[in-house]
Amino acid sequence: MKDIKVLGTGCANCRNTVRLIEEVAAEQGVAITLSKVEELPEIMKYGVMSTPGVVVDGKVVHAGGIPDRAKITSWF
Repeated sequence: MKDIKVLGTGCANCRNTVRLIEEVAAEQGVAITLSKVEELPEIMKYGVMSTPGVVVDGKVVHAGGIPDRAKITSWF
């Protein structure tokens, strides 16, 4: 099971990133735990300066803009 966090303050791009990750995980049949981190001090702990950011199993794998499906698939 992959532990995924989406870092962002709740903007449309952040919400779309959450939705897209859920869709791709379901399509791939991958079990994930997905959480949203919206508190700025917590986001800063990851060193992400541009949101949305994505953390997979404790590692920042994306920052800034909505990731594409191919990129999300590579995380699984």
